[in-house]
Amino acid sequence: MYTSLMTTSERLIEATRELLWERGYVGTSPKAIQQAAGAGQGSMYHHFAGKPDLALAAIRRTAEEMRATAEAVLGDGGSAYARLKAYLLRERDVLRGCPVGRLTMDPEVVASDELRVPVEETLDWLRGRLADVVQEGLDSGELTGPIDPAELAATIVATVQGGYVLARASGSPAAFDTAVRGLLALLSTLSSRTD
Repeated sequence: MYTSLMTTSERLIEATRELLWERGYVGTSPKAIQQAAGAGQGSMYHHFAGKPDLALAAIRRTAEEMRATAEAVLGDGGSAYARLKAYLLRERDVLRGCPVGRLTMDPEVVASDELRVPVEETLDWLRGRLADVVQEGLDSGELTGPIDPAELAATIVATVQGGYVLARASGSPAAFDTAVRGLLALLSTLSSRTD
């Protein structure tokens, strides 16, 4: 997880990211962060004002990574359908869930305007980016039908996030895969190209 080239602050951020994903905000204690990062209490408070400050840095890093991963697929060129399909089928750790989406279920994160903002901004960005791809497909004539790009984008995000929930509840990625296949089948009816 960590390399010898990582600074103490980087190790703290990475440890916090992992712990937030596994345990949520309440379950991520400063002591657990310090142990996972191999850092002392003094080091933690030297770099960060406290747990909320460190959590914010970790959430922002996770949000940036999610955006970069999505953009790598959505901005890769090709038809709109191919990019949407690639986004839906990209490699994911389905049973762990989405590191950003899971934060929406954390009462402490949702109650904090500061911690909630990067989560909200990332999900808004994702819906907007997906809507842009849908609009490109409509403009090129590749996608047809009475499609509202924002509504279809929201459907894609809801399918992915809901797929994570179903997979975690069943303990199997099959539920996620079924949701994605169902959405792809619907998307293929809107596309003149299903490459």
